[in-house]
Amino acid sequence: MPEWFYDLFTKASIAQSVIIYGLVIAIGIWLGRIKIGGISLGITWVLFTGLIFSYLGVEIDLNTEHFIKEFGLILFVYSIGLQVGPGFWASLKKNAITNNLLALAIVATGVIITLILYSVSGNSISVMTGVMSGAVTNTPGLAAAQATANDLQSTMSDKSLITLAYAVTYPLGVFGIIGSLLVLKKIFHVQIDKEQELHRKLGVLRANRPVSVHLNLENKQLVGQPLRTLFGLLKEHVVVSRMYHNGEIITPTPDIILSANDVLLIVASKQEVEQLKLLIGPQSSINLKTAKESDLISTNIVVTRTAITHKRLGDIPELHQHDFTLTRLSRAGIEIVPHGDIFLQLGDTIKVVGTKEGVQLATKAVGNSLKKLEAPDLAPIFMGIVLGVILGSIPFYFPNMPVPVKIGMAGGPLIIALTLSRFGNLLYLNNYTTNSANLMIRELGISLFLASVGLSSGKNLSVAFENGSGWTWIGMGVIITVVPLLLVGFIARKYFRKTYFEICGLLAGASTDPPALAFATRLTGSDIPSVTYATVYPLTMILRIVAAQLLILLLI
Repeated sequence: MPEWFYDLFTKASIAQSVIIYGLVIAIGIWLGRIKIGGISLGITWVLFTGLIFSYLGVEIDLNTEHFIKEFGLILFVYSIGLQVGPGFWASLKKNAITNNLLALAIVATGVIITLILYSVSGNSISVMTGVMSGAVTNTPGLAAAQATANDLQSTMSDKSLITLAYAVTYPLGVFGIIGSLLVLKKIFHVQIDKEQELHRKLGVLRANRPVSVHLNLENKQLVGQPLRTLFGLLKEHVVVSRMYHNGEIITPTPDIILSANDVLLIVASKQEVEQLKLLIGPQSSINLKTAKESDLISTNIVVTRTAITHKRLGDIPELHQHDFTLTRLSRAGIEIVPHGDIFLQLGDTIKVVGTKEGVQLATKAVGNSLKKLEAPDLAPIFMGIVLGVILGSIPFYFPNMPVPVKIGMAGGPLIIALTLSRFGNLLYLNNYTTNSANLMIRELGISLFLASVGLSSGKNLSVAFENGSGWTWIGMGVIITVVPLLLVGFIARKYFRKTYFEICGLLAGASTDPPALAFATRLTGSDIPSVTYATVYPLTMILRIVAAQLLILLLI
C-alpha cells in the first residue's frame, strides 16, 4: 500500500476528515436500511458507525470534529424550525401548556430517579450528572455541568468523570428513547396508516380549517346594506367567494348592496357557520360552484413575488380588484381564511375565484413562478443562523448560581427559525425553502452531528469498561432514560388523549434528542412529531441545563 494512501486515512488533515466523515455517514445510512423484525433505526446507525470507527482507533482533528458537530446540529434544528414554524405557532394557541407540562414531568421524573440512584449507588454527583445528561442525550446540560464543576474545582476531584459517564450512557440513551417509542407503539397497538388517517380528521377539527357554505339572504335588516355590514357583525374573518345577485353569479366587493334572496357562498371557519346562518339565513340548495350560468373559475396560485410579502394583504391594491376573490390561503399544510391583516410569505398557496381575466390579474400580482422557489435565497438563512447563535450564546444569570445559563447552539437557532418562519418577512428575511431542499439540509445536519458524536465518544468506552463502572453507568442511564418516557407517554395517551405521533414528538423533544426526532418522522411519515418537538424543546432545553447545574451546586 502506498504510504501516501495510508497517511490519507490515518494522519489528521482536512482530506482525512472528509474521508472519515464520508465513510461513517455512508456506511451508517446503508446499515440504517436494514430492518430487524420490520423495524429499522434509520439514520441513527450513523452514530453507531462513528462509535465503531472511534473504538477501532480512528481519530480526526478535535477542532474539526467540534465544529462539524455544532454546525451539523445548527443546520438540523434550524431546518426543523423553518419547516414546522407555522404549525408551531398554531399549536401554541391550543395545547402548548399541556405539552410543556408533560415535558416538565419527564424532566422532573428523570431528576428524581437520578437523585434516588445517587443515594443508593455511592457514585459521586459529578458521575450521576454525566450519566443523566448522557441518558437524555443533552449535550448543553453536560456543558453546563462541566462549567459549574470547573468553577468549583477546589471541591471536586472527579469532575473529569462527567464527560466519561456522558460518553458511556449517550449511545444507550439514543437507543432507550427510540426503544421507548417502539414499546409505546406496541402497548397502544398503533397502526401507522390508521394513525395518519386519524390525524387527517383531527387536522380539520383542531386546525379549524375553513369550510364553504351556501346561504340564502333572508335577514331583512341586511337587505339594502353593503356587504361590509355583514363583516362588521362577525368576530372572525370570512370570505364571500361567490354571490348570486340580481340574476347573475359574481365575485362581490365589500361595497355591493345586498338584496333579498341573494345567495352567498361563504368561506369561514367551521365554528362560525352557525353564527352565519343566524345572521343571514338558512342553507341554500343552490350550488354556485357548479351552476351552468356561471363563468367564474377557481385555481390555486403560489406566492413567488417578493415585493408583496412585506405588506399587509389589505395594503396591496392589485389584490383588491372587482373580478376575483381570494378565498383560502394554505401555508405549510395549514389552511386559513385570508384577510387584510395577513402578511403573505413566499410559498403560500392562495385559492382565487373570479373571471378568467380576474384570475390572470391575481396570478400576475402574486407571481406564481415556481422556478423562482427552486433556488432558495441562502443569505436570509445564514443571517438567521447568525442570529440563532447569538441568541444561544446570551448568558442568563440566576441567583446563587456561579455560572450563567445559555440555551446553546441548538436552542438559539431553533427559536430564531421558528420566529422567522412567521415574522421573517417583516424583517425582509425570506427563509422559504422547498420541502426537498429543507429535507436535504435536515438530513445533512443530523448526519454530521451523529457522526461527530460517535467519532468523539467511541475511544472513551474502553476506559470506562476496564474497571467495570461502565456497565453500572449504562444500567442507571437506561433507567433514567426509559422510566420517565414510558410513564409520561402512557399518561399522555391515557388521560390527555394525545395521539401517538404527538407523543413521539413530545418524548423526543423532552429528551432534546435530534436522532429520536429523525427516527420518529421516518416512522410516522409525518411532520406532527416535529411540531410537538418544537413546542416543548425550548423550555425543556432550559430545564435540562438548569437541572444539571443544580445537581452539581446543591449536592457538593
